Amino acid sequence: MAAALQLPAELWLQVFSFLSWRDKLSMRCTCSHFRHLVDKSRPLWRGFSVVLRHFSRYNRPFWRSLAQRHVGSVSLRSGKKKDLKQLSTWLPALDALRLDDWREGGVDELKQFRQLQHLSVTSCSTPLKNPDFLLSLRHQLTQLSLCNIQLTCPAPHLLAAVSQLTRLTSLQLHHDGSLRFPTLSGVLSHLTELRHLSWTMITYKTLSHDFFSPAHHRAGDTVLQLSDLQLLNYDAMVTEETLQPLSRLRSLSIFHLYSVPGPTCHLRTWLTSLQQLCSLSIHGGHPLAVYADCLPSSLLSLTLCVDLQPEDLQLVSIRAPHLEHLHLEPWSSSSNLVRLLPQLFPHLRTLRIRHQHVSDEDFLCLQQLQQLHTLEVLDSYYRPDPTDPSWVVYQPSPRLLQLSADLQRRTSHRVRVVTSSHRDPLTCDCV
Repeated sequence: MAAALQLPAELWLQVFSFLSWRDKLSMRCTCSHFRHLVDKSRPLWRGFSVVLRHFSRYNRPFWRSLAQRHVGSVSLRSGKKKDLKQLSTWLPALDALRLDDWREGGVDELKQFRQLQHLSVTSCSTPLKNPDFLLSLRHQLTQLSLCNIQLTCPAPHLLAAVSQLTRLTSLQLHHDGSLRFPTLSGVLSHLTELRHLSWTMITYKTLSHDFFSPAHHRAGDTVLQLSDLQLLNYDAMVTEETLQPLSRLRSLSIFHLYSVPGPTCHLRTWLTSLQQLCSLSIHGGHPLAVYADCLPSSLLSLTLCVDLQPEDLQLVSIRAPHLEHLHLEPWSSSSNLVRLLPQLFPHLRTLRIRHQHVSDEDFLCLQQLQQLHTLEVLDSYYRPDPTDPSWVVYQPSPRLLQLSADLQRRTSHRVRVVTSSHRDPLTCDCV
């Protein structure tokens, strides 16, 4: 150990940079020297988020270690006003904060965070009666997410508060249908820097022709800067005229309200009007066969959580021949789909699938994807006892681990197999 400590600090930091955050925490517990190196190196913790709850458990050394690492992203679970005050004392330079299951009505203490840029408020057990707390952040917020919260204020009041956040590049507003906005034109008129929008559509049956058109726009300036649009609980009729301001859109995600939302597939209108899409994500709705012939040839990324058949994928490969990223979660068994992927989508770089019902032979055939570098398995759990379906182990099964090792060996470890995904603590659970 004495010899190891003689190595330059820069070398150790380079080694630590390859470790997961769990392994970094393990290394800092081995000795005071490593603890000093790990805590004092800001680059090691860049992008690191911490989840905090039960503030009475945290002592001064704990807060000091977070401050030394310059932690800039925090998810606060079941917090109170006094917790925000303590948080602002130790981490005044916080730039990203999620309030999850907020227990008190007001959040005026947020004004203490002078560098806060990303704010997420979700699953509040107490209604937020007044959105004016946002006004103190209007010169700094670039990302705002309001998800699954009770807002007892009128919709125009909320709209007025959000409209003053003119620096926003990302806005998420997910609700149960209690907020009713006739159109989004009022929001989009003021948020000229907005690039990402995620909106609940449960209250809309038909989108008006000016739904996405910024109000009071200049002549010839009807195109929005939006590049990424997510629509939740969608089942609304739309026209090509409505979608004209979205010509710069590059990513579209549709989460349908019903599994089969009606006799008319509104998605066809979206796809025929937005022929420059690079990324498309479809969850629910009509079977893929209904709109597969409308898929833009520009697609590089595709997520399909729908009903589909092998022949549907063949049409997708014709419509989107340059696909690089694919996420498949068919409603029926995927056992007869995986074997087709190397022939249909030879340019795939990342792939997300479920391995249940997929044979070992079909799983290993993915080695034929010469450009593949990441395979993510979405169902990393198993039932050790077939006679006891209630006994579930939420870890990769021995069979999956062996298959993953075999695939990596056959591809000379070119393919990285991921069996457990880690969500960003700041993102909501709706998408």
